[in-house]
Amino acid sequence: MSESKPESSRAAVDAVVDAVRGLVNEGINRRVVVRDSKDDVVLEVPVALGVVAALAAPVATTIGAGVALIGRCGIKLENRQQPGNRPATRVDTGQV
Repeated sequence: MSESKPESSRAAVDAVVDAVRGLVNEGINRRVVVRDSKDDVVLEVPVALGVVAALAAPVATTIGAGVALIGRCGIKLENRQQPGNRPATRVDTGQV
């Protein structure tokens, strides 16, 4: 009986590790792109880096986003995933 507990907990740990790896991979493949009114790219960073920056300097991130919006810049999330690769996780928004 005691032998099945370590195996099941190991499987749970492996599942969590796989899920975290998938999320990190998606964060690297998705990018935050800021474009000016002429549709030129002003800033392009991976989402993972944007999250780290927002946690490290929330005031600067808020000010930067406000200035970008006031300056008529567009902020988009773009997926830069290679063709043929499937996302590690899927989020169902319920919208059609």
